[in-house]
Amino acid sequence: MTTESSDLTISRYIGAPRSAVWKAWSDPKHFEQWWIPAPLRCKVVKLDLHPGGGIETLMREGDGEFEPHVEGCFLEIVPEQRLIFTTSLIEGWRPAEPWLALTAIITLMPEGMGTRYMARVLHKNAADGKKHEELGFYSGWGATIDQLADVAERLI
Repeated sequence: MTTESSDLTISRYIGAPRSAVWKAWSDPKHFEQWWIPAPLRCKVVKLDLHPGGGIETLMREGDGEFEPHVEGCFLEIVPEQRLIFTTSLIEGWRPAEPWLALTAIITLMPEGMGTRYMARVLHKNAADGKKHEELGFYSGWGATIDQLADVAERLI
């Protein structure tokens, strides 16, 4: 679903309370289990959950070497409710030049006995939003949210 010409939004129900989803997001050992679609593997370099804190992950396929995946900066953190990060900045508010600039707004809302997980991803322009969609935004982010659900549901 596109809300603006440059925005992409995806939402899923997770059968775990927000506290478990938050734990899966905020603990590097849990985060590594879901952040990148399997069978790729994730390694957390930084996961500093405060405004100005860094997020940096590496990825690898099979037994290959870990390679850069995402580096960015957290803009807002409201524990168990909302995270906002951007790839246009890195830790400490330093400017970055990513291959795809984006800002992600992650919202965790109570729903029944679980959590509604919503990711709204803002891009610089419609062309970048379309590029991200064509690169597999819905399948990739959908797979990671499904993996997040598996991790969070095991934490209850």
